[in-house]
Amino acid sequence: MKLALPTPLPTRISTPASAPTPGGVGRLDALLVILSAENPAFKTLPDGQRLAREAARRGIDKPGGILYSSMPGARGRPAIVGLLKSGASVHEALTLSRKIVAAARPLRAKRLGVHAAGPGAGAWRAALVDAVLAASFPMPSLRSETADIHPLEELRVFGGADLGAEGHAAEAEGNGLARWLTALPPNVLNPSAYRQLLEELAEREGWSAEFLDVGRLKKAGAGAFLAVAQGSGNDGAGIMRLKYRPSSARRPKLALVGKGIVFDTGGTNLKPFRGMLDMHGDMQGSAVAVGTLLALSRIAWPEPVDCWLPITANRTGPLAYTSRDVIEAGNGLTIEVIHTDAEGRMALADALVLAGRESPELIIDYATLTGACVAALTSRYSAVFSNREQWLQPLVEAGRRCGERVWPFPFDADYDEALKSDIADVLQCSLDNDGDHILAARFLSRFVPPTTNWVHLDLGSGHRKGGLGHIPTAFTGFGVRYTLELLQHTTLPERDA
Repeated sequence: MKLALPTPLPTRISTPASAPTPGGVGRLDALLVILSAENPAFKTLPDGQRLAREAARRGIDKPGGILYSSMPGARGRPAIVGLLKSGASVHEALTLSRKIVAAARPLRAKRLGVHAAGPGAGAWRAALVDAVLAASFPMPSLRSETADIHPLEELRVFGGADLGAEGHAAEAEGNGLARWLTALPPNVLNPSAYRQLLEELAEREGWSAEFLDVGRLKKAGAGAFLAVAQGSGNDGAGIMRLKYRPSSARRPKLALVGKGIVFDTGGTNLKPFRGMLDMHGDMQGSAVAVGTLLALSRIAWPEPVDCWLPITANRTGPLAYTSRDVIEAGNGLTIEVIHTDAEGRMALADALVLAGRESPELIIDYATLTGACVAALTSRYSAVFSNREQWLQPLVEAGRRCGERVWPFPFDADYDEALKSDIADVLQCSLDNDGDHILAARFLSRFVPPTTNWVHLDLGSGHRKGGLGHIPTAFTGFGVRYTLELLQHTTLPERDA
């Protein structure tokens, strides 16, 4: 079964400086609007007085309310107006935008307009743009009948002269790629197919691609990754390295590391049915890393970046690794295996070792790593950890600014007491599972050079039924938007500050 990589979004984004006029909306299939709930500026819309009366008549005057009505001079095509409270967070604006776009989805629109008025108009307008682009990105379809696709051709952003359309399109494409990869069925995206897709993507984007197969990883001593991979036999497992080099610089300043478990049965410690049902999504960390690399390429990020992707499945069988095995990782540390369903930290360990050997200034890793993270935060937030305590507040603020929210947890050294082994350097995890998201981060930190800045994202919000923020699909691609915000608009304190 052959799938072609998704192509860049075909949408043309125009940014007229004016508010919408009857002539300006006449060719549109719909106009999407956010107004302030306290003082909705219907007067900025064509036939705004009628829309205001209609909203009052229907009782749509509270934050979150959505009015679906017709536009004047547009052959009965709709205006969809949402109300948002002044001072609403970016996440709230994104969430309302997703609902507004969902109301327009049955129209199969080819030409949409976006408008906002009120104290947060700039951010609201941007949220609508992001929601439109996210909903426009096609997800995989393996139906026998050809899908009736109506790609969005034009997005007209009224008053959006300062929008920075290229950046929004880059983020949407990176996030869309992450979601597209994650949604692929496990028999389609097996390790060999994943490698092939990544090599095709690298060729298209001008990256270099190097695949460390099982033979090379044995020579490199990457025993933690290989322990997970051995249960699947010879299925094309390995660690992919993608290199983005906008200049002649050889050493990466940034390394992105993503967990690429294409299906997780739990291994010898087999998962129950419901826990295994969507485990093709356990490679979302790697998809987010690749999507972030694509977005950085689209905005012509000026610094060199490496992307490390440990790709395999975690299966049961006569060759699968087992509890109480002792494994040696690539940095020489020995690991006593406790639970074979804690495979993500094993695969990441050797990828972090390899990334660290290139001496980047910053490593960011992404992983759908622990159920403890979801238990602590629900799927609304992801967890963030760092080996630089002074970074935690800026990391949280970056999430608030972009609407992909993160929350930090303790990272004190005394948590290591729960990972003491009588026979090896470290336990893979504890027996009682208390605070497993914290212990997983402490475990991973042993495979990052202490002189290297490191951020670990446990993607508890990588999957949420009904979507999250502006994203309409259950797999959210969480992390692409966050990383762009972190790299472009966040000042992180110096290490010794």
